[in-house]
Amino acid sequence: MGAGSTTGRSALHVFVSGRVQGVGFRWHTRAEARALGVTGWVQNLADGRVEAWFEGPTDAVRALVEWTRRGPSGAAVEDLQLDDVPPAHPPSFEVRR
Repeated sequence: MGAGSTTGRSALHVFVSGRVQGVGFRWHTRAEARALGVTGWVQNLADGRVEAWFEGPTDAVRALVEWTRRGPSGAAVEDLQLDDVPPAHPPSFEVRR
């Protein structure tokens, strides 16, 4: 965390479109988030998109967004919508069902 923690905190509400369900996207996102020290959640939506909340040191959130643009192998991300939101201070990163 170290260096990233000096750049402040960011919170983003994220919507990911493309082939992002049925490819382990949520579980890989959780692993990446935890490795980066980002908290929040990720879930599938009925319309085929993935929705997520990323919160943490700004550099770590940026790194997770960059990973999300690619996703895990098998995914084909077509669009990424990012909305800055006020921090909610989630205690960890979870996969929602």
